[in-house]
Amino acid sequence: MQRRDFLHYLSAGAALGMMAPFGNLLAATGPTMPGNTGANGRVVVIGGGMAGTTVAKYLRLWGGTGVQVTLVEPNPTYISNIFSNKVLTGERTLTQLSYKYGTLTSKYGVKLITKSVVAIDPTGQQVLLNDGSKLLYDRLVIAPGIDFDALPMSGTAAAQAKVVHAWKAGVQTTSLQSQIKAMTKTDTFILTIPAKPYRCPPGPYERACVVADYLTRTAKTKGAKVLVLDANPGIQAEVENFTYAFKTIHKNITYVPNAVISSIDATTSISKVNTSVGSFSGKVVNAIPPHKAGKIITDNPLLASVGGRWAGVNVLSYESNTVPNIHVIGDAAATTQPKAGHVANAEAKVCADAIVHLLRGEAVNQYPMTNSACYTPITNKTASWLSVVYRYDPATGTMLPTGNGVTESSGINKDNHEEMLKWFSNLMSDTFA
Repeated sequence: MQRRDFLHYLSAGAALGMMAPFGNLLAATGPTMPGNTGANGRVVVIGGGMAGTTVAKYLRLWGGTGVQVTLVEPNPTYISNIFSNKVLTGERTLTQLSYKYGTLTSKYGVKLITKSVVAIDPTGQQVLLNDGSKLLYDRLVIAPGIDFDALPMSGTAAAQAKVVHAWKAGVQTTSLQSQIKAMTKTDTFILTIPAKPYRCPPGPYERACVVADYLTRTAKTKGAKVLVLDANPGIQAEVENFTYAFKTIHKNITYVPNAVISSIDATTSISKVNTSVGSFSGKVVNAIPPHKAGKIITDNPLLASVGGRWAGVNVLSYESNTVPNIHVIGDAAATTQPKAGHVANAEAKVCADAIVHLLRGEAVNQYPMTNSACYTPITNKTASWLSVVYRYDPATGTMLPTGNGVTESSGINKDNHEEMLKWFSNLMSDTFA
């Protein structure tokens, strides 16, 4: 599917109201590489997550042979954060959520460099790597994802190490999985949610549900409790479905809003979480810290133009509002769209399309559209979903919801769970295959 076909596909899907949350995903029609499309230039992409990998792929797929694309990513394997909550309950493994970059290099001709970036020189338009080498660029795309503020914790180093966020899939995910497995029926699992914005708005509530479901289904933990301490004034996504899940399906969940963490006293047995609405004790504390853009952004004050924490961008192209020829996509960008894998995939395509136009000396598309879709497991066999289509609004210079805005599924059921598996497969295939 070529670039013009994709844009038509997305517009058609939006016009139909996106009845099912599959917008932005390409059909498995076997996209082919074009020749020279008139776009010529060197593009360096920093970060091989959902946003970075997608933009690298589509720069080549839509830009053709004249666009040289280099992806800089220190890790040879990407581990999906999507579905990582299912690792906590043993329904998935990290291996099943691991993706490599072989197709990106062999099929699309992207050059992969498994090194770290230590500095960016916007004036010289070059990127300095940790081995001392430099990469020149005509356009630079930065997709570093998120980083976290430090939590106010006390206790021994070993006890503090047990308080993990597991909001980046990997070692912390398996650590939290082990802690959950070691719980008994008299224990409490505490999940803390930071004030927005944070990665994947439904994600923490999803985690509360799947952990509560696991504890109920497992003989030695049946009777264990889940306590959700939310720094926000209320549930931030799928309000109706999560409210129903907390009150009716998972009666072992207690939800506490406006609970801003003041400190965590970590111990090897029962830890205490002190908040603005009281102190709470639990055997396992899963504390998700406040978010900010990845270090490569926050280390560059010019790029971190929104509160020193996020990159301000022009959503017509995702070019930085403060540094020319540098684009920021995915979770690190400050936009009106949620920070989520599906959105990162969509933003990457808008960015790729814009860069191809810019390399041709053309104007960028003035009416971009993106789609946010997310399925949420509620139990090991049921799920819900949300979906929203965003359209560029010239008056505000932002992406605004169209139609009925954010829509959530009318219920929680097995059919949604089956569709969730297809959605995930399509999304990851579109990004990495």
